[in-house]
Amino acid sequence: MSLVVIGSVAFDAIETPFGKTDKIVGGAATYASLSASYFYENVKIVAVVGDDFHQEDIREFKNHGIDVEGIQVKEGQKSFFWAGKYHNDMNSRDTLATELNVLADFDPIIPESYQDCEFLLLGNLTPKIQTTTINRLKNRPKLIVLDTMNFWMDVALEDLKETIRLVDVLTINDAEARQLSGEYSLVKAANKILQMGPKYLIIKKGEHGALLFHEDQIFSAPALPLAEVFDPTGAGDTFAGGFIGYMAKVGTVNFNNMKNAVIFGSALASFCVEQFGTEKIKNLTQEEVAERVQQFVSLSSFVIEK
Repeated sequence: MSLVVIGSVAFDAIETPFGKTDKIVGGAATYASLSASYFYENVKIVAVVGDDFHQEDIREFKNHGIDVEGIQVKEGQKSFFWAGKYHNDMNSRDTLATELNVLADFDPIIPESYQDCEFLLLGNLTPKIQTTTINRLKNRPKLIVLDTMNFWMDVALEDLKETIRLVDVLTINDAEARQLSGEYSLVKAANKILQMGPKYLIIKKGEHGALLFHEDQIFSAPALPLAEVFDPTGAGDTFAGGFIGYMAKVGTVNFNNMKNAVIFGSALASFCVEQFGTEKIKNLTQEEVAERVQQFVSLSSFVIEK
């Protein structure tokens, strides 16, 4: 059984108050699959790149045991490229360039070897591509997680709602939850969104942690206070990858396992922001991950004296 991640594999150029990069490897599927690979060994990726994406870049996935049969390489074309500049608060940014290139007409091909998919992560892409991916799997996975963003709410809301109806878990940030639901209260927003179809909802709140909703249950996960945040790019994708990677590892879908998965996803995301791009998350040890998870546990652990 496998965990399949679909999303962009791309090049980014990033500027933050701490420095800037030239073109580096990025993309939702890149961050998510690398993150998931720390918890689950059978991760498979579906994406498209141009011939400017070199073999050494693809080798990085292989070094993490990620199956790359589902990466299409389009000869004579360029990979998706995004450039952005973050403001001093690191929560807002300006997009300097977006070049869709091969992503403009991406038609996801699901290799036959991927049809054993039990866990599916739909990384940030057009809702139609996400729905197509679900439909091209011969059997419905045990767990489908959807990550999306406000852009699709602006330009493809009805398509997005159709995709949301098909998934088990939706993960968005607090601003997106308010936009999608029309409610300011995140509790009211969650109730409305859960009525759209997903069984579980994760609302990410950046430096303020994350909320997990299921029926009448709510779990609040802390955020780890970090001395320095160098680059928030890909943190949400890293979170989603860590989340579904842990769920694939334990294999059983329930609220308690999802609470743990939120912590493991948060731990990986906290590493991601400490260096530019994927530099930090591609070079972690299992010991570092376990220690970071324990830091999260310690943040919320207390005993009430009687």
